[in-house]
Amino acid sequence: MLHIEIPGRAPLSIQNIALDYNGTIAADGALSESIRARISALCPHASVYVLTADTYGSVQAQCRDLGVTVMTFPKADAGVCKAEIVRQLSGSTVCLGNGYNDIQMFDIAALSIAVLDAEGICASLLPHADVLVRSAEEGLDLLLKPDRLRATLRT
Repeated sequence: MLHIEIPGRAPLSIQNIALDYNGTIAADGALSESIRARISALCPHASVYVLTADTYGSVQAQCRDLGVTVMTFPKADAGVCKAEIVRQLSGSTVCLGNGYNDIQMFDIAALSIAVLDAEGICASLLPHADVLVRSAEEGLDLLLKPDRLRATLRT
């Protein structure tokens, strides 16, 4: 479990991390080594889920040996599917995403991190995010180095 104290707020006790795949942690269907390393570092502390319609058909191969649970769903109604997956997880969940179909899962997450990376970000997602970062690496680093998150979210 990730336990993060944020001054002036209730502590976060995170059991799950839900990661949108394409556009958030993967570019053109592939994970970078820096993302792989960060996900591997988080897995001992929380259950990590990769959520995707698997546009490129690469998620299983890319996530092999990472210790994550890959959850795929049909391309239609992706937002509803993602929210339902997050809703069914036991405990508090952090979500990372960049697209319109991440809005519903952001609304039910304990902490939502919007990622502006190579594929851009849906502007409609921003009002639903707790934090905006420039890359998935920065988003994952907020969890690995919680002082950064404390500085951003303190009251």
